[in-house]
Amino acid sequence: MEKRDLEQLLKEMSLKEKVDQMLQLSGAFYLGDENNVLTGPARDMGLEKEDLEMAGSILGAAGAKTLMRLQDDYMKKQPHHIPMLFMMDVIHGMKTIFPMPLAQGATFDPDLSKECAHAAAREASAMGLHVTFSPMVDLVRDARWGRVMESTGEDPYLNSCFAKAMVEGFQGEDLKEEGRVASCIKHFAGYGAAQAGRDYNTVELSEHTFREFYLPAYRAGIDAGAAMVMTSFNTVNGIPASTNQWLMRDILRREMGFDGVLISDFSAILETVAHRSSADESEAAVKALEAGVDIDMMTSVYAANLCRLVEEGKVEESLIDEAVTRILELKNKLGLFENPYKDADPEKEKKLILCKEYRDLARKAAAESFVLLKNDGILPLDLQKKIAFVGPYTENQEIKSSWSFTGDEKDCVTIKSAAREVFDAKRTSYHNGCPVIGKDVELIGFTGTEKKEISEQELQMMEEEAVLLAKEADFVVMPLGEHYLQSGEASSRAMLDLPEVQMELFRKVTAVNPNVVVVLFSGRPLDLREISAKARAVLTVWFPGTEGGHAIVDVLTGKTNPSGKLPMSFPYCVGQVPVHYNEYSTGRPNLPGMKEKFRSKYLDIPNAPLYPFGYGLSYTSFVISPVALDQDQMTKEGSITARVTVKNTGNCAGTEVVQLYVRDDFSSVVRPVKELKGFERVTLMPGEEKEAVFVIKEEMLRFFREDGSYGSEEGTFTVMIGNSSAVSEGAVFTLA
Repeated sequence: MEKRDLEQLLKEMSLKEKVDQMLQLSGAFYLGDENNVLTGPARDMGLEKEDLEMAGSILGAAGAKTLMRLQDDYMKKQPHHIPMLFMMDVIHGMKTIFPMPLAQGATFDPDLSKECAHAAAREASAMGLHVTFSPMVDLVRDARWGRVMESTGEDPYLNSCFAKAMVEGFQGEDLKEEGRVASCIKHFAGYGAAQAGRDYNTVELSEHTFREFYLPAYRAGIDAGAAMVMTSFNTVNGIPASTNQWLMRDILRREMGFDGVLISDFSAILETVAHRSSADESEAAVKALEAGVDIDMMTSVYAANLCRLVEEGKVEESLIDEAVTRILELKNKLGLFENPYKDADPEKEKKLILCKEYRDLARKAAAESFVLLKNDGILPLDLQKKIAFVGPYTENQEIKSSWSFTGDEKDCVTIKSAAREVFDAKRTSYHNGCPVIGKDVELIGFTGTEKKEISEQELQMMEEEAVLLAKEADFVVMPLGEHYLQSGEASSRAMLDLPEVQMELFRKVTAVNPNVVVVLFSGRPLDLREISAKARAVLTVWFPGTEGGHAIVDVLTGKTNPSGKLPMSFPYCVGQVPVHYNEYSTGRPNLPGMKEKFRSKYLDIPNAPLYPFGYGLSYTSFVISPVALDQDQMTKEGSITARVTVKNTGNCAGTEVVQLYVRDDFSSVVRPVKELKGFERVTLMPGEEKEAVFVIKEEMLRFFREDGSYGSEEGTFTVMIGNSSAVSEGAVFTLA
């Protein structure tokens, strides 16, 4: 449809019709009995039958046949036969589930995530979907916050690289192209900085920190062409994001140049009343509309109030026209006016869902995401030895995360099923040992309380059988971890340890057999002090998705050499959080070897995390040479090339992630001790060496200066290149 046709369509629409284009409802409103919906949920929300018939989009429904039928029913009733938008949280896979986003960050391979996003888009679009609420690019520094699993980590540069890659993977170059869906960047903005790591809590950031660390990844996703942005639940400068004109009009639209659709998060506009920043729903509607929010997700704030507010002269209809124009433009970019079903196709759906190509990709992505935190030589496993798999994730299919509800657990490959394909049955035993959680943990999931109770007698019997198998084995592999509902939305945790029932099993097993390998499932960094001290090896596998079992066995046996690096620091203990590598310099730094009391430090724990950002081991060893710069002076128009030689000094092929960090030595405002500015995955055979080259340009040195402007400052900079953020030695150049 041409632009002039859209403009004419808008002129012909009634005010009510336009307002309902700004309403998004759950698929539950359309998949059940209409009379029950009208007398139940719709009535409770203050919605009329007309609102249901003309709502511009729905979320949470999928399946080609279902959505084709819904589209037919909707367009017959819609006065101008405008197609409906179908949206869903396709976070890390539709039916083929890839590693959770934080795990994808651990690959330091944005191109791989781009492939995964494209595969997810193809499955989703074949099932009738048009929009995914992904990627979440919120910067995360506090492991207590459950939604860290949806981010790619604590670093602005790394997050920006993945934001760009995922948007491009979902959308391609043309949304009308087969197998593409519109991408929605979320949550704008600063949601990852919720105070005390408590979900939906207040965010309190200086504008400098907000701009310097939290905004870059959103900008990267928008620059990549993201069609949508979602508001966040939190406040920014004391004002809820969904009604924050400065945030949405000035920052998002004017500064970042975003001209796409802005949607609220689930009921976020209505929640400004609970924030007590809006007196009632009418005021919330006015404020959100004036802030530029186009779609109200799952409330009647717009639908029940905007028409009246226009008639009363309290809002300008031009603001509604502005919002509806953006919604119609998105539908047009997707080609829905010509093809309302887009790619929905039951036969294509059957062909694509969980196909071998996507399972193979999921297996590869999972293996690349695993981070080897410790290994004293026990890995890879010697298959000639007697091995016992003992732990609650040995044959658990709940390995796809709490934000992958579009997938099915029954499609997930367990460790046990994958191990049976490789390990000698005569030398291998399997036992769960205990449940994932004990009586001290309460879980509330999307479908109510998710917990299977076992008696104390049953637990004792499980432990005794498992310990006996462990005692008789040469090596014990212990698949342990969080329950999948212990991370994700509304899953904040004050303590970051494993469930006590698992720790008790771990202690009993290590007491009879010290040769223990822990395979750690989690949606966040955890407190691993005891596990790290007692286990001979620790492999973090996050929530790896559909092919998790195969990928884990690939790494345990050495078929795949682990190459993952931590995208988020693992704290020494919860008392450190939020903890991150790129902290500001202080006036009293606690330097290595310093014994003075009056320093920025703890009395009872170290400052450094247990495992820092960028850290991860391999089955081989690498040596990285000192940094060599091609010159020690750089003009603002020029560049400097930094080089290191990477050599594989071990006995097997492997991949090292070489990381470039830069420190601004002196500046008008305090700067981080170091900042990631580049990375490269280098794969080498034993004895092979290769040069890693990074080009440093002036724009990489810019920051928000004392006067609020964005730019670089003359002075010296230290360049550090290593295999984690713990690198400290470097070379110096001067920007003149």
